[in-house]
Amino acid sequence: MSLIELRDVTKSFGDNKVLKGVNLEIEEGESLIILGRSGIGKSVTLLIITGLMPPDSGAVFIDGQDITKLSEIEMIALRRRFSYVFQSGALFDSLSVYENVAFPFAEDRHISDEAAEKKVFSILQLLGLEKIADLMPDEISSGMKKRVAIARAIAADPRAILYDEPTTGVDTITGKLISRLIRKLNKDLGVTTVVVTHDLKCAQFVADKVAFLHDGRIYFHDTFDAFLKSELKELLRFKRSLPHMMKYIGAE
Repeated sequence: MSLIELRDVTKSFGDNKVLKGVNLEIEEGESLIILGRSGIGKSVTLLIITGLMPPDSGAVFIDGQDITKLSEIEMIALRRRFSYVFQSGALFDSLSVYENVAFPFAEDRHISDEAAEKKVFSILQLLGLEKIADLMPDEISSGMKKRVAIARAIAADPRAILYDEPTTGVDTITGKLISRLIRKLNKDLGVTTVVVTHDLKCAQFVADKVAFLHDGRIYFHDTFDAFLKSELKELLRFKRSLPHMMKYIGAE
């Protein structure tokens, strides 16, 4: 059974039909990239997976349970199994790097202060952030902010981490470092990883599988190499409709 499954998920904002019937399965421990142009609905898909945004129709299964039927209290418990890394990092500006990473333990009564402190420093060392532990978010680079956000995400011991455009707003070298870090955590921690991006380089480093979102649906779900061979990657570069593009690449 898949850890995450979307069945015929739709979502509209006014007259804008963003998702028109998304079907997708994500296995436990898998590293999946959801590729697509900006504004195509990738982030909306992530929010629906975590229950932060309800679909208009369709079903979202986590461990075989349809979360669209859960109460808000039940959803709170579910969300604790997931960590979400926002595109901006979404750090708390009034908290230091250490305090941001320690935040998941703030209301956890099952762990002592000493054990929490030990775990936070272990995570900071794992991500090479121990030297900036006392700095504030406005004192570190955008790349560092994203690494701190990732550190905070793994502090909660999630079963899955969802990343929203993790390489946006950073230079190429930093983007590669972040992509490699995401893949390393996926392998070393065994945490299911879902990354939305339009960055092919990020996909190359991170993906076990690629799901290609276009025109409100998943049109491809296979390995990254298979995606490159499919030539659907051209849809990331050209603002053309899928039927036009299929004709362009000789698929019709």
